[in-house]
Amino acid sequence: MTLNTEPNLARPDDFYEALIDMHRDLDDAQSQSANAQLILLLANHIGDHATLLEAMQHARDGALHSCAIKPGPHAPQIAA
Repeated sequence: MTLNTEPNLARPDDFYEALIDMHRDLDDAQSQSANAQLILLLANHIGDHATLLEAMQHARDGALHSCAIKPGPHAPQIAA
């Protein structure tokens, strides 16, 4: 099994809304717990170790990239 990184959600807007709703009224610790539980449930569903490792690497790379391009608190703001 290889990781599918192409858009594959039948109803992406509905999924995003449900994901946001899952976090509604949770404090930070509960929200982090819900995320961790969701990750573990989906990992169990996928099951393939190599695919999960590839997904983790993509997620890590994405997090490093998104943090690298965010301006710091004292960076000049660019008007759109």
